[in-house]
Amino acid sequence: MSHVFHRHCHQELPTIASGHGMYLTDTQGKRYLDACGGAAVSCLGHHHPAVLDAIRAQLQAIPYAHTGFFTSETSEALADILTDLAPATINHAYLVSGGSEAMEAALKLARQYWVEVGQPQRQHFIARRQSYHGNTLGALSVGGNAWRRAPFAPLLMDTSLIAPCYAYRDQRPDETAYEYGQRVANELEAILLEKGPENVIGFVAEPVVGATAGALTAEAGYFTRIREICDQYNILLILDEVMCGTGRTGRFFAFEHEHIVPDIVAIAKGLAAGYQPIGATLVADPIYNAIANGSGFFQHGHTFMAHPTACAAGLATLKAIQQDSLIDAAGQQGEALKAALTHHFHSHPFVGDIRGRGLFLALELVADKTSKQPFSSTLPLAKQIKQTALENGLMCYPMGGTIDGKQGHHILLAPPYIIKQPHIDEIAEKLRITLDTCLPH
Repeated sequence: MSHVFHRHCHQELPTIASGHGMYLTDTQGKRYLDACGGAAVSCLGHHHPAVLDAIRAQLQAIPYAHTGFFTSETSEALADILTDLAPATINHAYLVSGGSEAMEAALKLARQYWVEVGQPQRQHFIARRQSYHGNTLGALSVGGNAWRRAPFAPLLMDTSLIAPCYAYRDQRPDETAYEYGQRVANELEAILLEKGPENVIGFVAEPVVGATAGALTAEAGYFTRIREICDQYNILLILDEVMCGTGRTGRFFAFEHEHIVPDIVAIAKGLAAGYQPIGATLVADPIYNAIANGSGFFQHGHTFMAHPTACAAGLATLKAIQQDSLIDAAGQQGEALKAALTHHFHSHPFVGDIRGRGLFLALELVADKTSKQPFSSTLPLAKQIKQTALENGLMCYPMGGTIDGKQGHHILLAPPYIIKQPHIDEIAEKLRITLDTCLPH
């Protein structure tokens, strides 16, 4: 009997043995093509020599030092490179151990900002349905992932949720894509007027929605309107790029595609490519300055924040991404992967939508292509697809509840940026075999 408290108590998992490039191998010798990066984490693939060398060097120098006593060369260098990559107004990075921590820090930082500037009555967040921002109580409170929230609902903050920008499901026949995007963006203004802008801390969103809705991109102009509303009513725009950031969409920040700049942005997952646990909350100057010129300290912290070894891995990862032009590769190979998925599944009777940006793509599955009717929510389709794909030597990221937390299924793909055409062909073929096995004939 395993003494590990696994995610699922009754699931038998293969034991990982090694990894190299695009593939992982278990202790039985079975190889798996990693088409999801674990959870959009392994952007460099497995066993990257430069990152391993950087970790070894840091371990030999000093593995850990508490940030209450010391800064470190690796954390300073990582913050430098992150802020160099960010827009000119973002010049500070708060370094943590993962995505949930990055989002929790973002929420608390946003609240403290308003306290520092003399507006302590601001205590309300607005976010979107079918979003996911992490599993800590604060991050879960602003998420719209219904089944993750349900057991803990009594413990969560009261957050207002507006519609996602989900054209495949919600665009009306009588409106253009742009008109639809503007309509759902304007829900933010409506809820602001209802709550009173003076009571609202900020609006939280994923530029590309990840696990909950499956690589869901907004319509052109949607985020421009969101930014306008935030500016008009003086609330903060907090973007969650934990999954979609760090180059995955073909730009370092996914918000670059939207031609906007947030007040706070959270990144993680691909920041150290899985070689160490790390995340970062990047902060615009007015927020940092309000605290620096006010109380002087952020009333928040973690024992392992700005961990020197994790920062060494993050720094080496970003250097590898830049030196090997992997952000451009993510964009180009993403187009190739999307083309392959379109070729294989555009006419598939149970694939309703193929969407995403860069190497962050998804297939939405439907029982009926014409009506877009989803499969029954009682069907354990995501579990079946994941298990069958593993049997076929493919790692993908299926999820249920795509539409409203109960209805709908999708398969998320987020492979490493080092992917090449033979891997793309292998993904498409193994996914075809998997769907043929799991879906009705």
